[in-house]
Amino acid sequence: MATTTPADNRRLLAPLQDDPKLAAWVAVGLFLFALQAGAVAHFLTGLVADLLGIFPTAEASNSVLGRLVGLFEVAQRRAAELPTLLSRDVVPNAGHWNGDRWVGTFMGFSPAVSWGIRVTLVYAYAFTWVVWAVLGYRYYREQYRVADWTPRDDIVDRFRSHGWGLFGATIVFLFVVMVVFAPTLGPTTVEQNMESSYDYETTYWNSETEEVETILTGEANLNSKSTGDQSRVMPMSYDDFGRFHPFGTLPNGRDLFTFIVAGSRISLVIGLLSVGLSAALAVTLAMTSAYYKGRVDLGTVLLSDAVMAMPQLLLLIMLITVLSDSWVGEIYSGGFVLALIFAFTGWTYMWRSIRGPALQISERTWIDAAQSFGQRPWTIMRKHMLPYITGYILVYGSMTLGGAIIAIAGLSYLGLGVAPPTPEWGRAIQLGQEYVNTGSWHISLIPGLLITLVVTGFNALGDGIRDAIDPQSDTGTGGAAGRGGGA
Repeated sequence: MATTTPADNRRLLAPLQDDPKLAAWVAVGLFLFALQAGAVAHFLTGLVADLLGIFPTAEASNSVLGRLVGLFEVAQRRAAELPTLLSRDVVPNAGHWNGDRWVGTFMGFSPAVSWGIRVTLVYAYAFTWVVWAVLGYRYYREQYRVADWTPRDDIVDRFRSHGWGLFGATIVFLFVVMVVFAPTLGPTTVEQNMESSYDYETTYWNSETEEVETILTGEANLNSKSTGDQSRVMPMSYDDFGRFHPFGTLPNGRDLFTFIVAGSRISLVIGLLSVGLSAALAVTLAMTSAYYKGRVDLGTVLLSDAVMAMPQLLLLIMLITVLSDSWVGEIYSGGFVLALIFAFTGWTYMWRSIRGPALQISERTWIDAAQSFGQRPWTIMRKHMLPYITGYILVYGSMTLGGAIIAIAGLSYLGLGVAPPTPEWGRAIQLGQEYVNTGSWHISLIPGLLITLVVTGFNALGDGIRDAIDPQSDTGTGGAAGRGGGA
């Protein structure tokens, strides 16, 4: 087992001691991380607890998994107590009017202004991380990289001048920040808004009695419904209890913005899982069929045709029905089953896109040279083929992710897939469907616009990466555009 010696530590610290700029860059990164270390620890411990909790034996407190789940749940509660810069306690927006001023909000500002300050701080913090990473890459490129130029430099420079790709990158950045900081961005919490609203109280100013009173949050939600022209709470407005709703409320009176930011996590987790599994399967089969060719390639083609011939929607309904009562169907409220079905029925499209470049790479002279030196087939695929098709994986992965998000929303709209009451964007559209022609049009319109914008952003990002990798595939010019990077 390898151990780290003091000499190794000195070699690692030598660049920091000799280069003040590098030391300052590392210090800034550590400082930024420290500002949110508590939130990171809370997220990681909760994630591990959720992953362990999916196994049936985890429900028994006397089992090994049960004790581990309990341990990580305790660690999660402890991590939640650690102070962070962007926590709701530092910049609170849940307050009430006492007849003279706002009480309980950040510096006495209104709930709307307090919430806006917290959202601004979140995105400023995330943008600072992006700037920190860009500056670090530039410094490495100028000071520490041996080569003055690499093909990656041209790819980065072409992407920087690709307006459509930068638009997509911006939308994806905004969406990812929403997912990562979902608990902080909402004007209220998921527990107060959906899960256990009757366990919390809302303090408000009663204009009739001119006194400060309290009411159960669940009762306040019932009196804040958006169900037409007469009963509604519109975007960027307050309800009768002084609570600010950036996107208005749902027909059950819950905050729509909190519902959307919580649902964004479900959409991205399921999308990333399905795309990741699809990409792993597609890349493995593409490299294998390209390396061995012949019957292996023909068999893979026939297998992909057979998978594409299966009715995906019917298969989805059947598997959800069969697995709904099992422990697999309970993971992420049925989202894990959705990811598996999307992965094992959608890998064919990505495989067909990657197969062409993989076949071209397999004919290169360095592949023959590696074979002549006696390298194993898997080593050749991993070292000499995979790096050259990674760009295509990024392109088609980003485009497929957008399609997965819209497919998840569509299935939730139909009542399939993610089980209620788990928040999901498609379910918000379904809840507001009957109010589209009324004054509560915002319920369906806002999540619908967000789905369109996010999917467009992922597709635009894929276009930008494709054009940066292969300039001849410039969108709208040449036949390569429709093939996705010459594939």
